[in-house]
Amino acid sequence: MQAPDALRQAAARLSGKSDTPRLDAELLLACALGIDRGELLVKLHDLPVPDVFAGLIERRAAGEPVAYITGTRDFWTISLHVTPAVLIPRPDSETLLEAAVEHFGKAGPRRILDLGTGSGALLLAALDEWRGATGLGVDISDAALTIARGNAERLGMAERAEFRLGDWGAGIGERSDLILINPPYISMQAMLPRDVAGHEPHGALFAGSDGLDDYRRIAPQLPGLLAKNGMAAIEIGFDQGRAASALFVAEKLAVRCRPDLAGRDRCLLVTA
Repeated sequence: MQAPDALRQAAARLSGKSDTPRLDAELLLACALGIDRGELLVKLHDLPVPDVFAGLIERRAAGEPVAYITGTRDFWTISLHVTPAVLIPRPDSETLLEAAVEHFGKAGPRRILDLGTGSGALLLAALDEWRGATGLGVDISDAALTIARGNAERLGMAERAEFRLGDWGAGIGERSDLILINPPYISMQAMLPRDVAGHEPHGALFAGSDGLDDYRRIAPQLPGLLAKNGMAAIEIGFDQGRAASALFVAEKLAVRCRPDLAGRDRCLLVTA
C-alpha cells in the first residue's frame, strides 16, 4: 500500500475517535518512519509504510494520546519528551509564556521558578526564550523530575536548569523574578475526554471538589517567593478566574486575568 492510501485509511479508522484524525495519522506515520511531519508531507508519495504503523493507529483508536505514542510534544519553541508520568503540555499553557514575554520583554527575568514542573515544559521554554536566565523546577513526582532532567539535557540546558523534589513552594529560600505555575485545577466531579482521564496522571489534573485545593496552598507561599518587581503567571480553568483570584488577593497580592487565544480566562498574573 502507498503512503497516501495508508493515511486515508488511518484517518478513516480514527474518525469519531479523534478530533484530528488526519493529523494524528500523519504524526504517527512520521513516527513510524523516524522522520518529522514536515518531511513526511514533502516526500509522501515516495515513502514506504512500515509494518508498525498499523499498531500505532490501533493504539490511538483505543484512546492513547498521540504524544504518549510518539513520546514527543512540541511546546512554545522546544520539543519535549513525554511519558504517562507527566501531563502532556498544551497550547493553552503557552498563555503563561506570552504574558511573561509581555511583562519582561527582551531583557527577561534572571531567575525563574516553575512549580509543578512536570516535563519541565514551562521552565525550559522560558530558558529558551531568555538564554541568560537560570531556573528551578519543583515537582512532587520523582518520575516527572526524571523526565524534566532528561529534557533539559537534550535541549542543552542542564547547566541552567535545576530540578528538585518538593511540595509547591515549601522550603524554597530564594525569591524569583518569574514564577510559572500550572497546578491541578480540575474538579473531581468533572467529566474529561477518555484520552485525558484514561491516560494522563490524575495527580496533575484533579484538585478537590472545586478544583481550587492547590491554589489554596500556593497563595500563602507566593509573597515569600516573588522577587521585587517580579511576576507569577498561574494557569487556571476557564471558569475559575474570580474564585482563584480571590485567594491571591487575600494574601495582599495584585491580580489580573489574561485570556487564552480562544478568549477564555486562562492565566492569573500576580504581582506583589
